[in-house]
Order: sequence, then C-alpha cells, then structure tokens
Amino acid sequence: MKPSIEAVAKMAELLNVSLDWLVGHTDLELDKKMIERIQEVTKMNPKDKEHVFAMLDAFIKQTKLQNVLQ
Repeated sequence: MKPSIEAVAKMAELLNVSLDWLVGHTDLELDKKMIERIQEVTKMNPKDKEHVFAMLDAFIKQTKLQNVLQ
C-alpha cells in the first residue's frame, strides 16, 4: 500500500524538508526557512533582487576560492 500524496506532503512539512527531497527527486535539502527566504526574494522589486543575488554570488565565489586554497 502506498501513502497518499497528502500524507507524504504532511510528512515533508513535519520534517521541514521539501517534498522533492523527501521522495528522493533531489539531493538538495531545502528546509522551510530556506524556502520562505526564497519566496521573499521573489517578491522583491527587480533592483533589490539584483542586489541580493550579487551579494549571494560574492559569498559563493569567496567560499569556492577558500575551498580551493585549503
């Protein structure tokens, strides 16, 4: 017997993970807080989004560089 999609969705919610992660469709674990942050960014005006992504890109590049230098 397979659980209903509603039951699986409820499990994902209770575990604070995405439905895709729970059912194995992705290795990327997005918790509820991360999803809420992404949703807030999508509501921003284009200029603010650009600033957020520029800052995020800078942190990502810095982290990659640090990993290479270690």
